[in-house]
Amino acid sequence: MASITRASVSMPSLSASVNQSQRRISGMNSVSFPVSGRSMIPSLRLQRGLQVCCAAKQETVDKVVAIVKKQLALPADAAVTGESKFAALGADSLDTVEIVMGLEEEFDITVEEESAQSITTVQEAADMIEKLVEK
Repeated sequence: MASITRASVSMPSLSASVNQSQRRISGMNSVSFPVSGRSMIPSLRLQRGLQVCCAAKQETVDKVVAIVKKQLALPADAAVTGESKFAALGADSLDTVEIVMGLEEEFDITVEEESAQSITTVQEAADMIEKLVEK
């Protein structure tokens, strides 16, 4: 399921089964729609908080959460979700490197340094892992 919040979105490429009046969405607080395949909507980030992406499997997110909690020595009951930012959880740059190393070990992947530096949330880490595992 993909979600869009606080945005104006025009979707001219939708299939013919969607009539013209349904293609433009504006002034809404939130809208959700099913995504039938990962290739239909690629990961996309725009200004003003619009974010459309294909979310990683919950299992992957849960493993990332466990690794983040372990690396940052957070209590088991600490609230860590896909939206959690590493910095907000108290991670500095060294902690982030250790988190990435833990992810590489757990998922048997290699993360490019450039990619590792761009990861700021649990969800971004999980999405990156799934892309690397697919290759």
